[in-house]
Amino acid sequence: MPQIIILPHAELCPQGQVFEAPAGQTILDAAKENGIDIEHACEKSCACTTCHVIVREGFDSMIESDELEDDMLDKAWGLEPDSRLSCQAVIAEDNLVVEIPKYTINIVSEAH
Repeated sequence: MPQIIILPHAELCPQGQVFEAPAGQTILDAAKENGIDIEHACEKSCACTTCHVIVREGFDSMIESDELEDDMLDKAWGLEPDSRLSCQAVIAEDNLVVEIPKYTINIVSEAH
């Protein structure tokens, strides 16, 4: 099973976290199953950018993003070439190193 390394995030996982996740699962679902509550305001329907992550290692191993995801990513804060929406990014066989950006574009957040 691939290893997922979540880099430290001040609010969601201050120490960072390492866990295994099955290929075929999204980064968001794997993170949530391991206690990392990545925001996802649209309930994983690819209609917002609150679950934006940056895949620092292993990006090319995942299935490419589709046009809808790319259009949504254009609206994400801190967009980088290796950005993905974690609700759409499916884990393949390679290990991943994932960074959760410090900010999201969310006008209303239930967590605050």
